[in-house]
Amino acid sequence: MEYNASVNQLSRPLVNKLIQHAVQYRLNVHTLDNGCTLIDAGIHAAGGLEAGRIITEICMGGLGTVALAHSAYTEKWPLTVHVHSSNPVLACLGSQYAGWSLAHEKYYALGSGPARALAKKTKEGVSQPVEELYKELNYHDTAEQTVLVIENDAMPPVELIEKIASACALTPDQLTIIITPTSSLAGGVQVIGRVLEVSMHKAHALHFPLENILDGTGSAPICPPHPKFVQAMGRTNDAILFAGLVHLFVKGADDAAEQLAHQLPSSTSKDYGKPFAQIFKENNYDFFKIDAMLFSPASVIVTAVESGNSYRAGRLDNELLNQSFGY
Repeated sequence: MEYNASVNQLSRPLVNKLIQHAVQYRLNVHTLDNGCTLIDAGIHAAGGLEAGRIITEICMGGLGTVALAHSAYTEKWPLTVHVHSSNPVLACLGSQYAGWSLAHEKYYALGSGPARALAKKTKEGVSQPVEELYKELNYHDTAEQTVLVIENDAMPPVELIEKIASACALTPDQLTIIITPTSSLAGGVQVIGRVLEVSMHKAHALHFPLENILDGTGSAPICPPHPKFVQAMGRTNDAILFAGLVHLFVKGADDAAEQLAHQLPSSTSKDYGKPFAQIFKENNYDFFKIDAMLFSPASVIVTAVESGNSYRAGRLDNELLNQSFGY
């Protein structure tokens, strides 16, 4: 696969939009002594749904469109995030995937967004386990400015910021970091806005040829926020696991498209059937003990463009969704 698009250059106007209209989007923007720009989207700032929508487009490297609208798809939760990309593999796996593990002393977070495509080396505190994925995608970006989105309820320490900039071969003043707590409105939107991304990640795990994925859309209901992290994280995951709907357009044989459709839904996982917060607790709060095949949308349509045939699998689960969302 070859990609000419720069996720850093395409996302930069969106980052500038957040900064220039910070008051409108209820964000706090700080410039540190080292020049790094920090955007608080939900720690001390109120943030909001629209901020989350734009941040989701930033996470997708400017290669996706995200919209908020009402839908009758679920029984009780009409507010829905809709995601589309005509370059879903690069947008989702090459940028949006939260694959950068960040740590400094007791601070730990996952990073996503265009900065991942710049990181060249594994350094202490900024391990980069997705380098093999970039080799497979045959993609590496170059840019003079970058942005990283961090899911956390605290600002990153300066030492970690400097390591991130160094890993991207940039100085801190060329780096913008957006902080989105999962319990915030903006954080909830940007996690649920990964409904298409999880299908790309699972398709990759299932060894479906990524070059055969031509286009994709996804939608999932916006969950009510929760002040406690585990419950907030559980609800954002459940929005996708129990009510995420993805439609992929692929080339290749019909039997491969049909097999992908039947393998993608979350209900194929052995861990499916309980709210995610409960599963997380039962596994001693260890993500790695949870079946990786669980992280996928509830319902999937795969259209084989060369034959015109479509295959559908999975199901919406209103009962589990209502249980998770506290109805």
